[in-house]
Amino acid sequence: SVTDSQMSKSLEKLSSGFRINRAADDAAGLSISEGLRAQTGGLKVAVRNTQDGISVAQTAEGALNEVTSILQRMRDLSVQASNGGAADAEAKKAAQKEIEQLNSELTRIGDTTAFGKSKLLDGTFGATNTAAPSTKKAGIPASSQAGYTFNITEVGGKAVPGSGIAVTVPAVSSTASAADVAATVNTALKTALQGAGYQGNEVSMQASVAADGSGATYTVTGNGKFTLNESGTGLADLGLAVTTGTLTGDQPNGAASNNGQFQVGANANEKINITIGAVNSTALGTNAIDLTSDPDAAITILDRAISTVSDQRASLGATQNRFEHIINNLNVAVENLSASESRIRDTDMAQEMVAFTRNQILT
Repeated sequence: SVTDSQMSKSLEKLSSGFRINRAADDAAGLSISEGLRAQTGGLKVAVRNTQDGISVAQTAEGALNEVTSILQRMRDLSVQASNGGAADAEAKKAAQKEIEQLNSELTRIGDTTAFGKSKLLDGTFGATNTAAPSTKKAGIPASSQAGYTFNITEVGGKAVPGSGIAVTVPAVSSTASAADVAATVNTALKTALQGAGYQGNEVSMQASVAADGSGATYTVTGNGKFTLNESGTGLADLGLAVTTGTLTGDQPNGAASNNGQFQVGANANEKINITIGAVNSTALGTNAIDLTSDPDAAITILDRAISTVSDQRASLGATQNRFEHIINNLNVAVENLSASESRIRDTDMAQEMVAFTRNQILT
């Protein structure tokens, strides 16, 4: 009978706790509630993803804290070595040995700091990779890599004899960061200057990298000063005339995953990217420190390195705070969507119990 059928449906709703157990119960309500359920589930996963992002940032920041301590110690040694009135050659050699050990530790931290299997401080975390449609990484074969030629020209006076010094920079890896490119150029410049009879501090550089589908274009510009070692102690401005080199690969272009992206929403492309630069003696420039010859230059290098690491730590700290606010917002959204789905899908137990009792009496 009709009453028996109604009792059966009421009993089903009471036992399951759901007002909608099949599409026939409420087709529109089922469609809406399933959409809300999907959003709720996605948001819960996004909360866990964002918590992972906080963990990554905390792991990297913890390692950078130790890097800062190492750089501070290296700076103390450099200041001590600059005290020429008390620091003799043997003392400077001893300090340089410690500098070398600390540089090795910087590189070890950069190479081994990881979250799971993702390296955090080797310059690859957050870097966009271009990959072939297959599983191979797109890259630049060794045969297509070439060196870069830079000309150093004097632009600030008559202190530099000659028309310039030609400098050839070794090939740069296709995965090199801007900091790695700058470090490679600076090392080549310093070597060329010393070989030409000059001795000076590391050239101040800025490197920018632009990538397109066919490869990466590196454009390097810079200027600085060096001390003339030939006929006096005057300073001369150093200009850098640079040609732009382009690296192209033979792998087809394709999409690739980015290990610095965190999905912080329930929908596609709701991502936040964390990019962490390379942290090692080469990227920070501390491998060029020589306290036995120029401790003053070492102080300048270390001040710049400390500033670089501090900026990175500040960025990670800001990202952690952002992630925490994202989690708070996601939790509020989960609560509201769950309540909305419940109102659509769940049984009103009091109302359904009244209906069940009424039908039971009628039978």
